[in-house]
Amino acid sequence: MDGEATTNALGLDFGTTNTVVAIADGSGNSRLTEFAGADASGAVFRTALCFWEEEKAWQGIAYEAGPWAIAEFLQSPLDSRFVQSFKSVAASPLFERAQIFGKNFRFEELGQRFMQRLVAHADGQLDTLPRRVVVGRPVEYAGSRPDPALARRRYDLMFENFGVELHYVYEPLGAAYSYASRLTEPATILVADFGGGTTDFSIVRVAEPGSGRRCLPLAFSGIGIAGDRFDQRIVDRLVLPLLGKGSNYRSFGKLLQIPGAYFVDFADWSRLALMRNRRTLNELNKLQRDSTDPEAIGRMIALIEHEQGFPLYNAVGQLKRALSSEEQAEFRFTGGGVEIVAKVHRAEFENWISDDLRRIEGTMDAVLDRAGTLADRIDRVFLTGGSSLIPSIRAIFERRFGAERIATGGELTSIAHGLALIGEQPDLAEWSA
Repeated sequence: MDGEATTNALGLDFGTTNTVVAIADGSGNSRLTEFAGADASGAVFRTALCFWEEEKAWQGIAYEAGPWAIAEFLQSPLDSRFVQSFKSVAASPLFERAQIFGKNFRFEELGQRFMQRLVAHADGQLDTLPRRVVVGRPVEYAGSRPDPALARRRYDLMFENFGVELHYVYEPLGAAYSYASRLTEPATILVADFGGGTTDFSIVRVAEPGSGRRCLPLAFSGIGIAGDRFDQRIVDRLVLPLLGKGSNYRSFGKLLQIPGAYFVDFADWSRLALMRNRRTLNELNKLQRDSTDPEAIGRMIALIEHEQGFPLYNAVGQLKRALSSEEQAEFRFTGGGVEIVAKVHRAEFENWISDDLRRIEGTMDAVLDRAGTLADRIDRVFLTGGSSLIPSIRAIFERRFGAERIATGGELTSIAHGLALIGEQPDLAEWSA
């Protein structure tokens, strides 16, 4: 698209929730890597891992990734460890390692195992990789006080065996490039990418087809608020009050509130998966004995002991998706001896995430300021990512830009497609993050 294309390249959208791979053919087109099999889900590979003990496996621990990880976990939840959304700790200095069956796994070790299984399930499509691999990265990483340099080091180690020439490009720029390939006239476009861990924006000026420089990035912004945060809001309002949040326990004659750290961990996928350890469960059992609401703490213990995190968050995701198309939906969860059924109105959910939406809109204002432009000078808006389907999110853009300027599509695949096409360009230094 920009100047003379090079040989084919691979675009990798390593996402918090899903991972997608696309390969450019050297002629301005790309194809998605499809994953086949009984547990496959097309081109979308779930960013998840499952570990279990197996005598014949290396160091006695076997593992699977993607939808196969989900299948392994559901087959034997009490004898396995399920980890998802681990990308959310990529930039966290607080995360050093995850202990699984007595072995410590650093972030890059989790990532390497994830990539090994992704390649294995590609049925030969990734056995011979293009020389150039373009990996997407968020503008701002998720988590408190994220360290981009730390994330870069961890990514380098994670992908060290995946491609000879490795480049990093902002994820919303990949989506912008993908969308720009559809345009037939010059335009200034705003791209909003709503992922699982982060929401990112880019503004790009697109020239007419055939121009020497078709796409010119103008500005970027991002925030660590997205789909996972919305899930946490649902858990916080619907689930945690039933697990003892806000209740008290007795200690040396005093009545104290149950420490909030347990509920913070439970509401965060990257931490919930690690709560099933002897120390945490012993602490919770002691709190249950001294609690004014022991049944509630007992429900939390049961969910952790019976590895109900995945089915619980799956029910949360179903509710969130249902509220994107319905004014009211039912939240229903049963597992580990715990049952939760509740009617939720869309207006309730929108109220729960209202502060998050304000911060996301503020991040959009920041990218407009950095580009030195106003909303009325944006010709087109492209929304991508699963949470872009939430009505209250779309309403922000319709209010600011008008419905006629908004386009959607390829919510889960547009970034990988654009990254692959960027990889064809002669000078990737102009695109690298």
